[in-house]
Amino acid sequence: MIAIVDGGSTKCDWVILENTGEPNLKTTTLGFNPNIINPEFILQEIDKNQELFFLKNHIEKVFFYGSGCGTPDNKKKVADEFTKAFTNAEITVKEDMTAAAYAAYNGTPAIICILGTGSNSCYFDGEKIRTDLPSLGFLIGDEGSGSALGKHLLRRFFMKKLPKDLENDFISTYHLTIEEAIRRMYHNPRANAYLGEFNKFVAERKKHPYFQNMVFDEMKNFLDYQVLPYPEAGKVEINFIGYIAFIYEDILRAAAAELNLTVGKVVQKPIESLVDYHKKYILELN
Repeated sequence: MIAIVDGGSTKCDWVILENTGEPNLKTTTLGFNPNIINPEFILQEIDKNQELFFLKNHIEKVFFYGSGCGTPDNKKKVADEFTKAFTNAEITVKEDMTAAAYAAYNGTPAIICILGTGSNSCYFDGEKIRTDLPSLGFLIGDEGSGSALGKHLLRRFFMKKLPKDLENDFISTYHLTIEEAIRRMYHNPRANAYLGEFNKFVAERKKHPYFQNMVFDEMKNFLDYQVLPYPEAGKVEINFIGYIAFIYEDILRAAAAELNLTVGKVVQKPIESLVDYHKKYILELN
């Protein structure tokens, strides 16, 4: 059996294939970003998933693509834990940007972007991935992401910047005190995911003019920091992976058009496209 895993900071999507390429299992676990969680948590989380637990000794190859796995040290930490979980498997660990490049590939070179809980970008010509910009994480980076939008919402709520209707909605939805917010942000190993949860409030009201402007400005901020520095910007399409890109696709396309950029493919969940890429180009099952 073959395991293909798309690992974000919030959750991991798993597909287990038979050696013929037929799907055996689709499941999810919490995210395994080694910058956020103790890597020892990985084995515990896998064993908590009964479906994975009963199949793990039958799995011969694991392809894991995870946020936070862009450095050799973090790759090794994650690979070591996967080796403990899947004792009969050959383990491959790569960063989530590689998964995005594979999943968004449509046969032509493109700038590939992730817009989920976090954000990132690269250039993929079909063979090589080139990352010109670092991923700075949610504290000083992750422009355009769910955590960035959540951060905007919290700041504007506590600093009395929201329109009265949105302020009242926020109070009745969350009953959130500044003490609780600070505790959850500063004493929480998944602070980025906590901030990202507030995006739900924005998404449910995304037609509100105030949020239209807020999201538009943040999408432009993302494009400014993570797309325009590429020399190919404006010459090739920009393909997007992730929930944030998907739910705000219309605003994202409008922001790109203002900067004379063209958005091509937008994929909400890369796992299915990632599996197809593996079957065609890596496992050669098609």
